Amino acid sequence: MQSEPVSGGPVRSRILHVGQAPGDKEPKLGRPFAWTAGKTLYKWFHEALGWSEADYRSRLYMAAVCRCFPGKKPTGGDRVPDPGEIARCADWLDREIRLLQPLLVIPIGKLAIQQFLPPMKLDVCIGRSYRGERAGVAFDIIPLPHPSGASPWHRMEPGKTLLRQALGLIAQHEAVAPWR
Repeated sequence: MQSEPVSGGPVRSRILHVGQAPGDKEPKLGRPFAWTAGKTLYKWFHEALGWSEADYRSRLYMAAVCRCFPGKKPTGGDRVPDPGEIARCADWLDREIRLLQPLLVIPIGKLAIQQFLPPMKLDVCIGRSYRGERAGVAFDIIPLPHPSGASPWHRMEPGKTLLRQALGLIAQHEAVAPWR
């Protein structure tokens, strides 16, 4: 790993957001989804639920598959954490799940989704709700695509429609009820 761990802070929530890993800006800014992908993510939630970034950060516990920036790829862009890095951070996520007892887990991006669901294409898993279990805790799973500017998936069909469906499922979920 290439940085200090990044945390979303101590938010008591029944909604667990699980990202992939911090980018290179997040360790400097001291919070997850603090740069371009975050702006897109918060825009999605503002449009679907009327939440601001501050609302999102105060209502969801923000975790990640890996807690540190994994570094850059030799060809440019952020490197995806390798299996060893994922394994070294897995206990953190399991402990957070046991502590929070979430009703809803929102994995964001393929790597996060694969921690809760078998590998499948985004157009198969986005826009649907699943029942899952990890660390002895059962919860609903509503996956989202990664809001990265590098990925066009959420900006074209069927991604746009499936993303709206997923956000609609989140908006209707019982874990969101206190903020409706």
